[in-house]
Amino acid sequence: MAQQPLDRPTPASSDLDAKLQAEIEAALGDMSLEDMLDIADRPKPSSSSARTETQLKTGTILQIHGEDVFVEFGPKSSGICPRSQFDKPPTVGERLEFIVERFDEKEGLLILSRQGAVHKAAWESLQVGQVVEARCTGTNKGGLEMEIANHKAFMPAGQVGLRHIGDLSVFIGEKIPCEIIELDRARGRIILSRRKQLEAERVHLRDSLLAVIKIGQQQPAVITSIQPYGAFADLGGLDGLIHISDICYERIKHPSDRIKEGEQVQVQVLKIDRSHDPPRIGLGMKQCLADPYHAKAAELSAGDTVTGRVTRIMPFGAFVELAPGVEGLVHISQLSTERVAKVSQIVKPNEVITVKVLDIDTQHRRISLSLRALKQEQESQVVRPDDPAIRKLKQKFGELKGGIG
Repeated sequence: MAQQPLDRPTPASSDLDAKLQAEIEAALGDMSLEDMLDIADRPKPSSSSARTETQLKTGTILQIHGEDVFVEFGPKSSGICPRSQFDKPPTVGERLEFIVERFDEKEGLLILSRQGAVHKAAWESLQVGQVVEARCTGTNKGGLEMEIANHKAFMPAGQVGLRHIGDLSVFIGEKIPCEIIELDRARGRIILSRRKQLEAERVHLRDSLLAVIKIGQQQPAVITSIQPYGAFADLGGLDGLIHISDICYERIKHPSDRIKEGEQVQVQVLKIDRSHDPPRIGLGMKQCLADPYHAKAAELSAGDTVTGRVTRIMPFGAFVELAPGVEGLVHISQLSTERVAKVSQIVKPNEVITVKVLDIDTQHRRISLSLRALKQEQESQVVRPDDPAIRKLKQKFGELKGGIG
């Protein structure tokens, strides 16, 4: 559909920061916006969806859903037209004439407009900073191809979301609320940003969340970033940090051993530091789960013999995992009946050993273990052979008994 005559140029916003301008130019490359978007529109010899000259078709109003009017042209031919294109609201079953703009391969629908509809007013009303609803018509190497007021627009990939989005094709056919960040009427160039709109919504959500959030509160969150020391999670407008030690009760080497980006998890608010902007929020995942220590501690008593895996070796002793998330300590003095210079001389990491329980301190979550006590117990049970002198005495006097008289 031919564009309306262009008015005098509206200068591009001088407020665009250098980083954003560089992103736009990098996305467009050596081509103008019009050149880039026209690539997909040029006729292809073997494509059934190639764009043709403007054509009129008469169809029947099939359904009106929100701002969309669905039109049927035949058993296997349907289209969609914005409701704003009609001078008066259409009625289901009414037959009208439409202009076929193009064919949307993903939705299998013809994109329609009404003959004689006035678009110039909508085009003239556009301005930088305005929040509009634009339809995504396709993707290219730099971002999303958009359509607004029957004019082509462009949204750089970096402006589509708050974070990187790997597959932009999920937006094709969608109506997206976005902000006009650059408008050049002379070149017919419109640059849009969904990110700015999302950031504005996020500020509102953050303020609402900060008004009600409390320490000890549990709520769902989405993992947004994973680092060696922990993971950041979005509470819905505000990010918090889940330290690696608060992900689960077991000791893990990296957060990715248990969680992944985009995963929804249940967290508990552990700390709120409002002295920073935005506030720093400390979160925990394991606090939402049953603590395995209490269940295991209830099963144990001092004097019990247990088997576990050596998880860590420290200068002062070795930690032994008795159950997932439950560890006990064998102090270096409890490793052997003899003096031990280095813990590694007696036990190795991942070695499975049998030890004796010395003490259980539920208040401080400590379980004291001993290899030495177990060895001493085993040695005391060994039956020693009689020496020759004792054997002769038994032969002469019979079984010897202690005591007097």
